[in-house]
Amino acid sequence: MAGQIKRMIETIIRERANGNPVLENTTRTKLVIKGFNPDKYTATSEDDPAKIAELKVIAKDMGITL
Repeated sequence: MAGQIKRMIETIIRERANGNPVLENTTRTKLVIKGFNPDKYTATSEDDPAKIAELKVIAKDMGITL
């Protein structure tokens, strides 16, 4: 299913920021540092199982359930 990584990234940002623009930018920066540039992924991006597993670990570390 294409676009799963993009949806996961958006969910992490939305849940972590909870509407706070400062936390949204901070979360985006943390994802970029960890190798996930939110702007790189689109709804048509191919899903890599290894990247999905990494995102699940990142989300868990941030206290977010995907």
